[in-house]
Amino acid sequence: MAKKKSAPAVKGLLGRKLGMTQLFNPDGTLSAVTVVEAGPCRVLDLRTEEKDGYAAARLAFDPVPARRLSKPLAGEFKKAGIEPARQVIELRGAEGLQAGEELRCDVFAEGELVDVTAKSKGKGFQGMVKRHRFSRGPESHGSMNVRQPGSIGATDAARVFKGVKMAGHMGAARTTVQGVKVLRVDHDRNLLLLHGSVPGAYGSLVLIRGSVKQRAGR
Repeated sequence: MAKKKSAPAVKGLLGRKLGMTQLFNPDGTLSAVTVVEAGPCRVLDLRTEEKDGYAAARLAFDPVPARRLSKPLAGEFKKAGIEPARQVIELRGAEGLQAGEELRCDVFAEGELVDVTAKSKGKGFQGMVKRHRFSRGPESHGSMNVRQPGSIGATDAARVFKGVKMAGHMGAARTTVQGVKVLRVDHDRNLLLLHGSVPGAYGSLVLIRGSVKQRAGR
């Protein structure tokens, strides 16, 4: 029986979306980029296969006074001997890290592909044309069904089936964009310049991980 290959180690950082700008490439073309303050993150704790059944690292980001944390979480930082932080996430599959280690933007290199996860912008209650990109109805000859839902399919069930695309709350959901290219790494200011747009409003928290597809060799 062939031995199962171990999955490659995952690397990641927590950061803050600062905004967008443009960047001139060596060939003279122009690229829109998103500027992310990547870290610094501290490794709060490690999960191991022997003790916990899986490998992971807990990363802490955004320093905050200990009084603003719950007592259990503040106690974890005190035990680890590192500065308290507002955001703590668990990065599964991380290997080769040490508790207390500081991670900065140099975790990633220029030209590398990453997956960016963040909470998308909230757009409130929206209709089906905007929320699901439905086509509108006719606007001429006195039509009163321009942006209305119309039939929802049910005829004798006397209820609305689950999963029917209708008007409702839009946005404000965890969203991931895969295969985003790192165009530049600014070591002095600890910034990553990512090609194109990424989810979230300016100032929002983002999680940057090595691309799943790139790790799989696709």
